[in-house]
Amino acid sequence: MSDLVLIMAAPFVACLLLVAMFSYLGIHIIAREVIFVDLSLAQLAALGSTCALLFGVAPGSTLGHVFALAATTMGALIFALTRTSRARRRVPQEAIIGVVFVVSSAAAILVAERAPTGAELIKDALVGSILWVDWPTIPRLAAVLFAVGLFHWWLRRRFFTISLNEDEATRLGWHIKWWDFWFYGSFGVAITVAVPIAGVLLVFTFLVIPAVMAFLYTRRPPVLLAVSWTTAVVVCAAGLVISFEWDLPTGPLIVCLFGLALIVAGIVSRWSPMPERTGGNIQ
Repeated sequence: MSDLVLIMAAPFVACLLLVAMFSYLGIHIIAREVIFVDLSLAQLAALGSTCALLFGVAPGSTLGHVFALAATTMGALIFALTRTSRARRRVPQEAIIGVVFVVSSAAAILVAERAPTGAELIKDALVGSILWVDWPTIPRLAAVLFAVGLFHWWLRRRFFTISLNEDEATRLGWHIKWWDFWFYGSFGVAITVAVPIAGVLLVFTFLVIPAVMAFLYTRRPPVLLAVSWTTAVVVCAAGLVISFEWDLPTGPLIVCLFGLALIVAGIVSRWSPMPERTGGNIQ
């Protein structure tokens, strides 16, 4: 037990921080029906980090993060500008997100061919290294995610209304594309620090699956957050323990456990009342 605590304590704290951020963001992503925006922004961050190698910049350095953040900010601008109301929408925004993902993926491969250790960087971005997180990394991760969380708390009414009740935001005369840019831009900041630690697969899992499980039961923002956070923490703890006891890859195992948890939640939801369709009381 002491070995388990010693080895898994820092990864578990990192999981808690990432779950707190991304299970919250996942509620917005599910409500907006832009499920793969995380993959797209993560791939843009990987492209930025790969481009940094061409200039001799280490991907984990401060300047390397600046390259990655610049790329995700560009993606935030694209997603904000291509947003249209449902009544006027000719092309689903998910299609735009898919185009950005595939083009940035191809560009990253081309750049990696010219950049030293580029191929290794792309592989690391996919799987991450959550098991090898050390304690000095935790305060830096916490500081960035806390800043993003504080920003979202400050603008919670705007973001939740646009995500859960777009018609109301339009009626109020809000400049939705402007607020979308700030939403996706802050999302990109979280992605930039999370992907090198957890990898694209695990971050995408934290973002989508807890929120999907929550939406099976409710549409009320406070309950959505509670269900997302609780289920994610339990699954992460189980994944870390099983990974240690059975000597299995941590990230892929946690992803698979989340998939199993979603199946169980889906079966249980068949016997529960349909969730209310209102956005809830947003303060």
